[in-house]
This record gives sequence, C-alpha cells and structure tokens, in this order.
Amino acid sequence: MNGNKSQTFLLILTASFFMLLIYTLKFSPRINQGSETTIMLTGDVMLGRTVMTKSLDLSNPSYPFEKVSDELNEADIVFVNLENPMVSNCHRSYESLIFCADPAMVEGLVTAGIDIVNLANNHSRNYGESGLAETIEILDEKEILTTGLGELVVKESKGIKYGFLGFDFISKIPKENDYKLVAESVGKADVLVVSVHWGAEYRKEPAEIQKQWAKKLVEAGADVVVGHGPHWVQGMEYINEKPVYYSLGNFVFDQMWSEETRKSLVIKLTYRDGKLVKEEELSTYMSSWAQPEFIR
Repeated sequence: MNGNKSQTFLLILTASFFMLLIYTLKFSPRINQGSETTIMLTGDVMLGRTVMTKSLDLSNPSYPFEKVSDELNEADIVFVNLENPMVSNCHRSYESLIFCADPAMVEGLVTAGIDIVNLANNHSRNYGESGLAETIEILDEKEILTTGLGELVVKESKGIKYGFLGFDFISKIPKENDYKLVAESVGKADVLVVSVHWGAEYRKEPAEIQKQWAKKLVEAGADVVVGHGPHWVQGMEYINEKPVYYSLGNFVFDQMWSEETRKSLVIKLTYRDGKLVKEEELSTYMSSWAQPEFIR
C-alpha cells in the first residue's frame, strides 16, 4: 500500500513539474531573437565613370558588390548614399564630375540587397530634374526606396517602423525647415536615421560647423546621424547618447589613387524591439578596382 502511495506521489510530482515548466515557457518573459533587426549603413556609392565601364565590359552590373553582397544580404535593412543618377542617355566617361550610370547598374544594388538609397547629394541632379525622375522610376521598379527629397521614407521590420531622411548640406546650408522636418518625423517612426551629405573633401576630421549641425539634428529627434561626402572616413561621437558618424568614406567609387579614398566603414546597428542594443563598425577596403571587401 505504501508503495502505491509513493508511486502516486511521484506521478503527481512529475506531472506538476511538467505543468509548471510548460507554464514558465509559455508566459515568462524571454529574449526573442526574432525581434531583432539589423541595419547596415554604407559610405558613398558611385556607379558611374569607370565603375560602370568595368562592370559593363564584364557584362556584370553586380561586379562592385561581389565581395560584400553576402554579408549585406544578411541585414534586414541596407541603406546607401547613391552618388549618381541612373539615366538611359548615360555616356561612358572616365574623369567627368557629371556623374551618371546606365540603368543596368541597378542590378548591382538589387544583388547587394539595398533597400533604401539617399539621393540628397551634390550629384543626384547631374542630369537635371528629368534625370532624377528617371532614377527614382528605375529604383522604384526594383522596390528600392528613396529618400533625401524632402520626405520621410519608412521601412517596417518586425513590427518596428524605421524612418530615413536625407539632407544635402553641401549644396545649401541647413535651414530651420530641415530641423522641423526631423521633428515632424519623430512621431511617424520608432527609429529615425538621418543621412547628411556634408563636409570638406579629403579631411580626417569634421568641421566644427558639422558638429553643430549634428547636435541640432539630434536635438530635433534624430536617433542616428550618418554622414557622407568627404570621401574619407571621419570620426564618430555620441550626442545625447545618439551615434553620429561624420563620414563613412567611399564604399563603391573609382577614386583608387589613394589609401584613404579606398577605405570605408559599414555601420551595423542591431535593434531589439526598437532599442539599439549593438553597434559595430565594419571596415572595408577596395583592393580590386571599385570593389570593396570586408577587412577581418
């Protein structure tokens, strides 16, 4: 009789244990890796001139991204600053400062998993308003979003809205309306990334005025500020605990004539439920012509 009671007690105890375990697994808070979103921000991407020439000669528009596309495609959102319009009347050029790329070059962006491009820079209108409109149409056909034209673009990932704005502070100095646009965008996105084209070329440090502009952007509501334009990697700092990257350098470009213009940073940001939990700075270098690769 005592043996039967002991067996019954053990069965009840075992059943209670498994019920408690199931309850704990179902209802206790836990870290869900599926709720994490990774964003990659790259430096300048220029697909014209000899970048285009080499790619088309190889019949391979994806040539510039061949060594980085696998890693870029692992991210949930990839953002680049596109330094050229894409137009059907683009002629081959080797040294011109009037940039353009053949529409076929968009396939490289697709292969690399690019989701959003910034068009707020001093080259996006090299072929006028019609060239800009054609560029947007080409990108739109490939479901690549564009920002930098005075409107917020939002990309949702795992229930969180990530907003992107772009500004060109080379062609014009910032105005109060620019900061107002940032402030108005705060309520439309859970995380707000602001891309800025600014600064003197070929400098290792940002100018003091850039730091002042960055501070005002953060105060207006930017969660991340990422800079382009100097063609060299510049430093970063935190302003009110928000990361500011003053220049990420050349990601894809044909400025192969110096070490500094071959270097770039790719910023990898990991968010969990809309909160920044990890920040990585991944170095790249163009050892082959206009073809970056990650440096381990």
